[in-house]
Amino acid sequence: MGDDDTASPGRSRAAALTWLVLGCVLVVLVVAVAQRRDRPVGDRTVGEVTRVGVAAGGSVPAYRRAAAAELARLDAPDGWALVTFAAYLTPDRVATALAGTPVSAVIARVPLPGRQTEIVRIAALRLPDDVVGGMAEVAARKDREAADYLTRAATADPGLRREYDTGAAVAAGEAAGYRAGCACVYAAVVRAAPDALRALADRPGVRVVDPAPEVTRLDRTVFTPPLPEQRDVARPPADTGPASGGGMGDSSEAAPTVSGPSPTGRPPVTGSDPPNPTPTS
Repeated sequence: MGDDDTASPGRSRAAALTWLVLGCVLVVLVVAVAQRRDRPVGDRTVGEVTRVGVAAGGSVPAYRRAAAAELARLDAPDGWALVTFAAYLTPDRVATALAGTPVSAVIARVPLPGRQTEIVRIAALRLPDDVVGGMAEVAARKDREAADYLTRAATADPGLRREYDTGAAVAAGEAAGYRAGCACVYAAVVRAAPDALRALADRPGVRVVDPAPEVTRLDRTVFTPPLPEQRDVARPPADTGPASGGGMGDSSEAAPTVSGPSPTGRPPVTGSDPPNPTPTS
């Protein structure tokens, strides 16, 4: 018997082992690919926020000019826009000012003299009913906030007691204003075609129409319209009341909620319920 005949069984076993190893590797690769396909694709836009409006410390006249120039050359299809009013409006007056324009939300604050009150964003697909309903929800939250301040004041030292009493008074004033359907709305988020937005900018009482074709998700957009009293620079209104310690900022950071977080500078409130989520278009 020759050498070739003697080596055949060894070569056969080696070839069989090679094919077995290759088969195992192939199975592992198939399983790995299948598992990868089963995994949900991550949202690459997480953490990205679009800002529309005037930045804190920015020039209000420059913002108005830039918004008007962008609106004049706008030729995109229907898109979002931030509408700012020249004065604080009641829910009924907002409905009149925006008649015929699809609305997603309004932005409001109670303009208490000498106080930096909280800015809230209220979902408002139907005017004025949704604004009235949203104001009622905020009023109920403010009632709870005022009660919590008073509870804390009862056991606080004299220095903190004054701050808690002031916080309770401001919250009670906000609750009363919203419950009465106050003239508190000063901006709105709308969606319309360029020609409709340009026509809206010419309506009485409309201060600025800032088109935002870059906005794709409202829950990741921060709207910062100038307050009606801001004529030169966007800054929080002066808080001249007793025990003032800062107050709210001049932005609407809490886009996906009925209202933004409580103003900074006041004692923290932990007894209030979290705001309800708002629907978005």
